[in-house]
Parts: sequence; C-alpha cells; structure tokens
Amino acid sequence: MEMKEELLKTNIVSSAYWFDKAIFLFRFKTARAGKYLVKEGMSLYHVIQMLKSGNQTEVNLVIIKLRVKEDLARKFSKLFEFDSLQAIQFLSNNDSLKQFGLDTNTLLAAVIPDTYTYYWNTTPKKVFRKLVMEWEKFWNDERKSKASNLNLTPIQVSTLASIIDEESNYTPEKSTIASVYLNRLQKNMPLQADPTVKFALKDFALKRIYESHLSIASPFNTYLNIGLPPGPICTPQPATIDAVLNAPKTDYLYFVANSDFSGSHVFTTNYPDHLKKAKEYQQAMNKQASIRKINK
Repeated sequence: MEMKEELLKTNIVSSAYWFDKAIFLFRFKTARAGKYLVKEGMSLYHVIQMLKSGNQTEVNLVIIKLRVKEDLARKFSKLFEFDSLQAIQFLSNNDSLKQFGLDTNTLLAAVIPDTYTYYWNTTPKKVFRKLVMEWEKFWNDERKSKASNLNLTPIQVSTLASIIDEESNYTPEKSTIASVYLNRLQKNMPLQADPTVKFALKDFALKRIYESHLSIASPFNTYLNIGLPPGPICTPQPATIDAVLNAPKTDYLYFVANSDFSGSHVFTTNYPDHLKKAKEYQQAMNKQASIRKINK
C-alpha cells in the first residue's frame, strides 16, 4: 500500500504492525484521494480518521497578475492533482470555455486577482468555474450599469483595465489614463497602447517600443487596429476596473511618461503638445541610457 509506505517513510507512522492493526480495528480500507496535512504529534487514530473521512487540507490558488493562459495553466498544475497538459488543454478549448461565455482570448477577464481555496483533487473545469463565479459576483448591477453607460461590456472594461495595468503602476492616474482611452474609443481613434504591442510580440521584457515593433500583425496590436483588442493582456486588478468605470470626463487624447521618471504622466489634448512632451521624455531616456553605458 503506497499510503502506508509514505507514512512509514516520513516517520508519521513508526510501526507497520500497529498501522495494520489500527486499520483493521477501524475497518479502514481505502483512503479518499486528496491532499492531507498530518501535524506533528498527531495520533495514529486521528491520522486514520482523517484519511477515512476524506478530511482534506485545502490549497490556496493565489492570483496576482498573469499575462497569458499558459501562466494560469502552470499555476494550476503546481497546486492540483491534474498536470499542466490537462490544464492547458482545458484553457485552450473554446468548447470548454463557451459554457462560461468566454473564449481563449477573453478567459483572463474572468480571473480576478485574489486568493481562492480548493481541494487538491479538484478538476480543471471546477477550478475555473469557481473563478468565473467570483467574477460574476464582482460584476454586480452597479458595475454593469456603469459599463453600459460607457457602451462597453464587462469583458471590454476588463480588457481596457488590463491595458492600463500594463501601462502604469501609478495608481492615482489610472482613472485619467482610462479617460484618454475612452475618449479615443469614442472618436474611433486607435488606442496606440504600447503594452498591446508587447503582448502581440509576447516579449514582456521590452523597455522601449520602436517603430519596427509597430508593424506586428496581430489583433492585439492597437497601432494597426482601431478599438479594443479581442481580450485582456493580463488579469486586470479590481481597482483598475473601477478606475475605468469611474473615469472622469476629460478632453485628453494623449499622455506620455513624465521625463522626471516619477511614474506620473503628462496629459495633453492636442498632438503638437504631445509631441513636445514625448520628445522631452525620449531625450531623458537617451540621457539615462548614455549614463548607464558610461558606468559599465
């Protein structure tokens, strides 16, 4: 019996003889599949009762930020009984996702960063179903109403939020950044969001986007395509979703990182002013690169 060997090997059970006696006495035949936590000093009686009752230890799925479904599949496989191949097969199957109103492009919209509790032997479908259920709870009537007022669906709001999360870590400005993108959508202008180019290239380490990068043929490239990409480019933060839903009314159409590298941005309403601020930022970037080169 593999279970007995494991208990003996880890010194949880000191004697095979007494273990055999105990399982006979308690009429214990087969342990329910699962993950069990055996605490130090736990009696043989309590070990057998735990295994017999199937009183599993719960595992926590912690979602912070994921960019692609393969990242989610790897997280699944590290925690659960099923492997990464089973996970990615489920997440790459539109027939599997259709029942949740999602597809392979939009599934990350339903993955709200948080901590989720499961049992180790939960199936991929049940793991994902719980994520979707929490996503549906998040999208209450108030949020749905605000999305509707923006002429966006919840998935589209999540998609825009994901772009903003990849664009900036400076929380105080996320609503203002949202207003820029919302204004562009309303005017049928391309979003021209650099993070979508990184996503299209699947090169998330890129520090600067050059002209040569902008021609990548992909529905996620918002330089070539007008409107939102077909799904999120990362798991959007709840606070950023709310930043989109509560974005202020502005006339801004452009923004660029501040040349002081504070993480803040300079917002403008016209292209000539934007070009001026963009040039200042590029000059600051070039100067910083030169300093790094000299110091090497």
